[in-house]
Amino acid sequence: MFVTFEGMEGSGKTTQSEWAVEYLANKGLKVTRTREPGGTRLGEHLRKILLEKEYSLTPFAEIFLFAADRAEHVEEVLQPALDRGEIVICDRYIDSTTAYQSGGRGLPKEWVENLNKLSSKGLMPDVTILLDCPVEIGLHRARSKGSPPDRFESENVAFYQRVRSTYLQIARLEPGRMHTVNSSSSPEVARVQIAAILDDWVSRKHP
Repeated sequence: MFVTFEGMEGSGKTTQSEWAVEYLANKGLKVTRTREPGGTRLGEHLRKILLEKEYSLTPFAEIFLFAADRAEHVEEVLQPALDRGEIVICDRYIDSTTAYQSGGRGLPKEWVENLNKLSSKGLMPDVTILLDCPVEIGLHRARSKGSPPDRFESENVAFYQRVRSTYLQIARLEPGRMHTVNSSSSPEVARVQIAAILDDWVSRKHP
């Protein structure tokens, strides 16, 4: 089973994806947790370039780096783990590229979707959990964590309004795959809904 967690900065997706690994492992299931960008040796180098503010990237250069990261990630981590019958929990995947590079940066949606298909070899999540909260709440959380903001955390409110709008549009178009969870309040409240989603999918994949 392939599960992805999505959401803008400060939405809680990393915290919840870490919790989901523990939740499923406690049920005796074999779980692999990974992330994009990153997840491979090459990916960690690309992550540094993509996130650090010292690098000035054009939108096209940025998306090609994300695509290179994903191509390596699918080949080295995602597909092998799935072939072993494991549950894969991934912090960001193709929906992030659509939301940020198409919605946020304004690159053509059809072009971005085609690049997503090529870089992923068509590998799609079984279920995607979208952690959603108002832009102002997410940015406040992200910028209050104590460390200097990275390239994406430094983007303005208008950028993130476009990102959030694109995420919600994907959720409306793919309700069978993407489940939207309100992450405005405490993590514990969101986890009740996340647990129900995971339990439903585990019962389908592991009857």
